[in-house]
Amino acid sequence: MAYDFDGQSFETTASGYLLDQSAWTPALGEHIATAEGIALTQRHWDVIDYLREEFFDNGETQPNTRAIMKAMSEKWGEKVEQRTLYDLFPMDPSKQAGRIGGLPESRRKGGY
Repeated sequence: MAYDFDGQSFETTASGYLLDQSAWTPALGEHIATAEGIALTQRHWDVIDYLREEFFDNGETQPNTRAIMKAMSEKWGEKVEQRTLYDLFPMDPSKQAGRIGGLPESRRKGGY
């Protein structure tokens, strides 16, 4: 599988995760999100940015949904429930946001 975007082809795994994380750009993220039926808002970007920061700046950490809930609760100044994150990323917040954010497929088991 591959994403064709801006005159280039970006190779992915069978699950749609970029093989080359360094090829990701926010514009490519928008393209991937659109392909998945998601119109990105600032809250989407907050989750994507958090996952990218954790992966690239914190030893390739791949937070689960509970960790994302806690981080977004702090960022947004309100209690974030699991449902809120699934409203943003219906196919699993940690996995779908990671895929849109150009991260590799999660090595964790389970989503919560």
